[in-house]
Amino acid sequence: MTDASDDSRSLPDAKSRGPLPTPVTRALKKLGSDLALARRRRRLTQESMAERIQTSVATLRRMEQGDGRIAIGTIAQAFLVLGELEKIDRLLDTAADDIGLTLMNQQLPQRVRKKRVTPESGAL
Repeated sequence: MTDASDDSRSLPDAKSRGPLPTPVTRALKKLGSDLALARRRRRLTQESMAERIQTSVATLRRMEQGDGRIAIGTIAQAFLVLGELEKIDRLLDTAADDIGLTLMNQQLPQRVRKKRVTPESGAL
């Protein structure tokens, strides 16, 4: 029989994970600031925006401050309300993923040879 304290040890929480790397923190702060600016340009109050994205004003404020604990779904809803949801589709465009494409190209064979036909393979 296990209790709730056993289950909590299996998943790391935000405190045990440690602080986010500086570039990540910087990017989240910029995203939050940009979301706040986009909201204000559309003349939406924090209360109205929070209601539209189905969250609390406190969570919206944390999102606009760049809090890394905000769920990606909440951020996506904010993009939807702002009319910018298609930008999430382009966040990591795999066709333009230079690192991934380079790694794939390094694994390509040097030569491509025609397969031999053997009597056991059943090909005539």
